[in-house]
Amino acid sequence: MALALPSVRLLPLAPSRATAPTSSPLSVTRTRPRALPLPRVRCCASRISHRAAAASEATPSWAGELASSVPWKAAVSGALALAVCFTCFVGSANARTGVNKPELLPKEFTTVIDVAGFLSSGQENRLRQEIEDLEKDTGYKLRVLAQNYPDTPGLAIKDFWQVDERTIVFVADPTFGNIINFNVGPLVDLDVPRSFWSQVSGEYGNMFYWKEKGEDASIEAAVTEISRCLRDPSGTNNCSEVL
Repeated sequence: MALALPSVRLLPLAPSRATAPTSSPLSVTRTRPRALPLPRVRCCASRISHRAAAASEATPSWAGELASSVPWKAAVSGALALAVCFTCFVGSANARTGVNKPELLPKEFTTVIDVAGFLSSGQENRLRQEIEDLEKDTGYKLRVLAQNYPDTPGLAIKDFWQVDERTIVFVADPTFGNIINFNVGPLVDLDVPRSFWSQVSGEYGNMFYWKEKGEDASIEAAVTEISRCLRDPSGTNNCSEVL
């Protein structure tokens, strides 16, 4: 008597078009991990050192100072942006580690601090007068620091100059090639295109320019260009070119 064998259904070797392919129990599907988006922080110096920004000292919030002049939401937002930008900028301008040497500050207030000796007394006086006139005419506060890292007051300039949302801090330091670095307050950023600062830095701060003409020439040319830009009437084409 013949034994009845159980029927065996043969599976197709390849999935048909009508049937979605199924994974084999022996196969392992590996998925690539998705990279988490990182927050973007804009720093205003010409070169950014991430280690320096991380090592810099924490900067206090300036929301209280801005609350009286702008709505509170804009004040807090502007203060945080300015604090982050200033910390990144100081980390870049002061190289790998944050520097805070208030003993290098002058005893009396001045808008131009030259601890590197790039400027003559006559040049300093001319720059101070230009900066004073600019502030009276436009309300913008330009401040100039000439340094040679690590001989710099560093973070101490923030309190000394009372840096706020209308302040432009111009640090002239040839240590890493380009001598011109900027920190720009949020309200200045609204009126001046961001490309202007990089153009000034590229035109007057490059190594070929200041080595040929001198650090003092780079500083004076940059201040003149900033003054011209800030005095231009607001419009779509203001500060669009560096002369």
